[in-house]
Amino acid sequence: MFTGIVEELGEVTAVENLDEASRFRLRGPVVTQGAQHGDSIAVNGVCLTVVDHEGDEFTADVMAETLKRSSLGALTVGSRVNLERPMAVGDRLGGHIVQGHVDGTGTVLGREPSEHWEIVKISLPADLTRYVVEKGSITVDGISLTVVDAGPDHFTVSLIPTTLDLTTLGRKQPGDPVNLEVDVIAKYVERLLGDRGEQPAALPDTSGSRP
Repeated sequence: MFTGIVEELGEVTAVENLDEASRFRLRGPVVTQGAQHGDSIAVNGVCLTVVDHEGDEFTADVMAETLKRSSLGALTVGSRVNLERPMAVGDRLGGHIVQGHVDGTGTVLGREPSEHWEIVKISLPADLTRYVVEKGSITVDGISLTVVDAGPDHFTVSLIPTTLDLTTLGRKQPGDPVNLEVDVIAKYVERLLGDRGEQPAALPDTSGSRP
């Protein structure tokens, strides 16, 4: 489980194409501290398993399904990536509940800079629009963000200078892909209500029931 608070901006140092998979080597001095084989690290919002690590670098295998559903397949040597270790029990939940399971990808549509922040507009796949609401939470490339505006096929987020400096969103340009993970609570609520298959119960008619 992650929180969407990026710990550092890492870098892809090697990419090896395997049979229906890829192996990435990534540099991240912070997230590799104490890392062991089998540990989880979120890379641009995708939960990956550490295969091995040496010094400040680690490798992770990415299967075809993940490459298809995320933007990791577009990474090349030198690409910058957002890195985050899982939340430890007892840590503060600085962002929101993030699983590291990408629901789909969007595309940066535009940027509107201002003196103290920047508005970024991102496309939204049709099957995810029902989960995105104004002032709700969404994860973009592993970053926990608050939705400013939720449109029928897009949403916007407002980024402070710290987010622009310390994450990939400070470098993304119109046309660049981003990984999206919607709020898992919204998905569970939808599933639970769908499984019940019922409309809200009508209130009993109490008119004329008083003595």
